[in-house]
Amino acid sequence: MKYINNLFFSVKRVNNSEVSLLGLFTRVRLVDSFKRSYSNEAGSAASAPAETPVPPLVDSFGRRHNYLRISLTERCNLRCQYCMPAEGVPLSARGALLSRAELVRLARVFVAAGVDKVRLTGGEPTLRSDLADVVRELREQAGVRSVALTTNGLVLTRRLPALQRAGLAALNVSLDSLRADRYERMARRPGLARVLAGVDLALQLGYSPVKINVVLMKGFNDDEICDFVEYTRERDVEVRFIEFMPFSGNKWDDSKLVPYRAALKAAAAQHALEPAPPRPNDTATVWRVPGYRGSVGFISSMTQHFCSSCNRLRLTADGNLKVCLFGASEVSLRDSARGGASDAQLLALVRAALRNKRARHAGMENLARMENRPMILIGG
Repeated sequence: MKYINNLFFSVKRVNNSEVSLLGLFTRVRLVDSFKRSYSNEAGSAASAPAETPVPPLVDSFGRRHNYLRISLTERCNLRCQYCMPAEGVPLSARGALLSRAELVRLARVFVAAGVDKVRLTGGEPTLRSDLADVVRELREQAGVRSVALTTNGLVLTRRLPALQRAGLAALNVSLDSLRADRYERMARRPGLARVLAGVDLALQLGYSPVKINVVLMKGFNDDEICDFVEYTRERDVEVRFIEFMPFSGNKWDDSKLVPYRAALKAAAAQHALEPAPPRPNDTATVWRVPGYRGSVGFISSMTQHFCSSCNRLRLTADGNLKVCLFGASEVSLRDSARGGASDAQLLALVRAALRNKRARHAGMENLARMENRPMILIGG
């Protein structure tokens, strides 16, 4: 810029030497043009270079992870048998749990590395009073394609309209029986009518499909398989039968397991099932009954695992990263974030944990003996 000013003053001195007005005007025009050019070049040089794209979250086996499940709370208003013991579980102190600002920040770290789908779980996520704000702040992050919710459905009729306005895109409802007495035995609380009303409201609001998660347990609700298939006749729901899985506190044993093939056989005995087209990274094998609005799926976590296509990461309510639902290892992102770690340092921790993710889970027998959190403290 000093050079430009000197050039400008030299033009003025030329003017004092009886240079023609036309020549002076031409020189001033050139100087003005040079000033603008210099200013543009200087501004470009001062601006930051284009950001380098952040590499995606890929583990040692080439699996790309674009799906983050965030547990919002350890609390629940049910006591489902496969999730926790009847007496409940010791809960973390409130200060140990992630605040909304913390979980939104941690989510942003994952989203920067290619996560585009976020699911909110618990505990029971609808017990958080700021749930709609969480949904909105996650949905507003550039790169987030979908924010979904897994809930027991007890308070959906009250909470769902606001959640939809906040940007909630998809909904899973846990429902293990269509019989009121049996539902109460499984959940150790009443509430079937409220859950069904919540599902109906979700359908009225345009959620399509509403996914219904059914944990099958031999001798308890496996005789309702066809009832659930029939539930899809007039409703745009996808009933997903889930194999019973071993977690601390749920008294797992393989005698309660209803294998995928057995459940499929029971459903096909009374309904003409046709396979639906497979969906990328889907945990469920989906079937349809011709003429029915909905569909049924089978999630075979135990007997036919889908580890080779796993794209999921989990963040617990107290801020621990779990790269595998069935793995006991965890990394505290909360402690690092509260200790002053930058986003880049947090992402490095995520990548380090992901490099240690195994090719598959340890299998039924080993999982039954492994120390792991109760499901309520992991996030469904």
